[in-house]
Amino acid sequence: MTPTPKTEFKPTAPIPTTGSVQLRVRYCECDPMGVVHHASYAPWLEIGRTELLREVGASYAAMERSGVFLVVTKLDLRYRRPIRYDDLLEIRTCVESTTRIKIRHTYEVVLVERHGEAPDLTDPAIPHDGICSVGTSELACVGPDGRPRELPSWLGPQ
Repeated sequence: MTPTPKTEFKPTAPIPTTGSVQLRVRYCECDPMGVVHHASYAPWLEIGRTELLREVGASYAAMERSGVFLVVTKLDLRYRRPIRYDDLLEIRTCVESTTRIKIRHTYEVVLVERHGEAPDLTDPAIPHDGICSVGTSELACVGPDGRPRELPSWLGPQ
């Protein structure tokens, strides 16, 4: 049985198109050599997207209660340098574009701190700009039935 949407969710302010959030690499996100496993990156990017909504008091949970679901249709990651256990990272998220149904985000995963200090940008293990990974994602809007639907006006093309 498909849940019936209650009322359409609308945030109280415009959703920002850029934002960042910091996080520290946990032991469970690493392989036995202390390097972050590639599967750990997708949840970090999701954190970046959800924090854009939280900045204006919105959430994916509220959207879903109103019958709006965003599903990942494409994810692309480029790994420039390894990230390690206990590194402090900044996940930078940007809404690159929107269409009637889809939202495209870009991301930078930036090393902020390693071993309790700012990264040594002259170290060849660290990119000169600190950006260890870049990525893009595409999300499509669907209804409770899983069928494509238009993005809500507050989230769609401006």
